Amino acid sequence: MSATVSFKVPTPHGPRTVTLSYARVGSGEPLLLLHGIGHHRQAWDPVVHLLAAERDVIAVDLPGFGDSPALPDGLRHDLPTMNAALGALCEAVGIERPHVAGNSLGGLLALELGREKLVRSVTALSPAGFWSQAERRYAFGVLQAMRAIARRTPLPLVERLSRSAAGRTVLTSTIYARPGRRPPEAVVAETLALAQATGFEETLRAGIDVLFTDDVSGIPVTVAWGTQDRLLVRRQGVRAKQIIPHARLVRLPGCGHVPMNDDPALVARVILDGSR
Repeated sequence: MSATVSFKVPTPHGPRTVTLSYARVGSGEPLLLLHGIGHHRQAWDPVVHLLAAERDVIAVDLPGFGDSPALPDGLRHDLPTMNAALGALCEAVGIERPHVAGNSLGGLLALELGREKLVRSVTALSPAGFWSQAERRYAFGVLQAMRAIARRTPLPLVERLSRSAAGRTVLTSTIYARPGRRPPEAVVAETLALAQATGFEETLRAGIDVLFTDDVSGIPVTVAWGTQDRLLVRRQGVRAKQIIPHARLVRLPGCGHVPMNDDPALVARVILDGSR
């Protein structure tokens, strides 16, 4: 069920209240799901029911995305702040050191939580932060173009395009290898989520200098990459393996940047295996 939770996060100007929206379902060990920039927690819908059979699943809208407001003044959308906010979220909803799975930006955040020993395992799907500068500029340029198109396309046109597989390809082929599989209502919702994301620019700005260069020791780590990822190319997975030598590097055949839609069964199995 969908819910919101508010909690205090320290800032140089004193504690500030952060409010996040999340959905929780299932039973078992807790599993926190983190989406990518410009997306929302519904990105995980294709796999949630599979994960909930074995896990207490908490899918969260990151600050400034989906139904979660942007961070208040005095808080930057950077990695230390997000670590603090997600740690406080776990405490507020009554979970301690959950497993965590993240995609893109969410994968980077998951690895940061693992590096800080705030979680018990990490599964990162095409995580950000393992790029060269040229690859980062390319990815950021694509994201900015996607955002501009989403904001400029009238809603009736988005709805009309979403009714056909060809139209869904036009709208979402950058992130999905199999966009025709995405339900029309989901395509409309995620296009609106991208257009209306109040945290988009600040989050992108905070990522300009981000490189993940530290090992994540002491916990199981899985890094998985879609073979058809057109946003963060799969050679970045090799770099991730070099930086986190004990990580399990998994190939996701036929999957794009957001693989949960392209092969739900495979992605769910990778996450559950990584959290066992």
